[in-house]
Amino acid sequence: MRILPSGLSDRVAGGAAMLCHVWIARRGDGARFGFTDHDRDLEVDGVVCRAGTGWAAGAAETAEGTAPGQASASGVLDAETISEGDVAAGLWDGAEVSLWRVDWSEPALRVRLWVGRLSRITRAGEVFTAEVEGPLAKLERVVGRTYGRLCDAMLGDARCGVDLSAWPDETVCDRSFRTCRERFGNATRFRGFPDIPGDDFLTAVPAEGGRHDGGSRR
Repeated sequence: MRILPSGLSDRVAGGAAMLCHVWIARRGDGARFGFTDHDRDLEVDGVVCRAGTGWAAGAAETAEGTAPGQASASGVLDAETISEGDVAAGLWDGAEVSLWRVDWSEPALRVRLWVGRLSRITRAGEVFTAEVEGPLAKLERVVGRTYGRLCDAMLGDARCGVDLSAWPDETVCDRSFRTCRERFGNATRFRGFPDIPGDDFLTAVPAEGGRHDGGSRR
């Protein structure tokens, strides 16, 4: 639940509020930029929010619990705010973006609707779409390695170590230990954990026959 400033809530209740959207973005280098869908520039929180960039609110998705939520906005690339060169150089990667609802007749009356991090910018000519993910998206990122039966290296990369020039007809690997050992002779560099118990382990029962000496299953 959002609590409106008293002055803004009074205007909304009385039908006198003159509302617009404002976005304030802060890049990793500390530079701040403002944008608005109003028809003239506004100053909000010490940032001049430009109207000429054509920013418009896009789809937004929120959910209960730990779902991160997503939002988007679109605009036009320009040299003074979001330039093609800065985007290509990664200056906008991970920028913090806050979305505000502002009374344009008195910009001090405002409420923050959303805040997140810029996750991706896609282009269609001079028009771009900025996708923003909520703070809880950090909980969904994989940090470090995960344990799994399959190899997590790419065939032929430094971690794999297979010399692809010796295997001109092999461009695909199913990442299993058997393939690594029998097809490529590369078992010592296998980057998975083939002996991790799977779902079948939970339903396994004692069986007669076979080898039961406590040694490797391989």
